[in-house]
Amino acid sequence: MTIQKLNKKCCSLAHKLQQCKQGKRCKRHHGPLSETCQAGKLKICKLTGDRKECAKMAALGVLPGQEAELICSQGGSQCLLKIHGGTLSIDQNTSSNIIVETI
Repeated sequence: MTIQKLNKKCCSLAHKLQQCKQGKRCKRHHGPLSETCQAGKLKICKLTGDRKECAKMAALGVLPGQEAELICSQGGSQCLLKIHGGTLSIDQNTSSNIIVETI
C-alpha cells in the first residue's frame, strides 16, 4: 500500500469519527460498544476478554445474539445499556470487550 492510499484511508476514518462526534448519523457500526457513537438499537455480536469478564456479562444477560438499546454513550468512558427490561451502567473497560452491531 502506498503512502497516498494509506493517508486517504486515515483521512476517511478521521472524517467518519468527526461526523459521529458532531451527532450526525453513522451508517452502520460494527465494533466495540465503547466506540459506538450514537444511541439506539444494537445487537451483541461477541464478548471478548478473560473468562471472569465474560462470565460477569453472561450473568447480567449480555450474551451474543441479544438485542439491546444504547441509551447514553459518553464517548467511550461509560455507557448505559438497556437489556431485558433493565438498565446497566457499563464502564469503559467492560464496554470495550462487548462487540456490537447497530441495527
